[in-house]
Amino acid sequence: MPVTVILPQVLQADAGGAKHLALERPAGGEPLRAVLDELARRHPRLDRRVRDDKGALRRFVNVFVGDEECRALAGLDTPVPDGAEVRILPSVAGG
Repeated sequence: MPVTVILPQVLQADAGGAKHLALERPAGGEPLRAVLDELARRHPRLDRRVRDDKGALRRFVNVFVGDEECRALAGLDTPVPDGAEVRILPSVAGG
């Protein structure tokens, strides 16, 4: 069962205009890192907006697995079950 990555409008141009990306995976329960690696393979520009050059999540990007923000779980090692939704949300800052 694929994992669905959901992108906000601000990131959709970096994924070819897609709002939802279905990622087929060989095995369920892979870590979030593997999901983002596959996303990077398909959409390198999107990856540069989400992760830094060391592969860490950028400070102002929040990634949710289901309803839980990954930093509150195991970060990039958070297991992503089959059929899960992964939401990538950049923080909004202003002054």
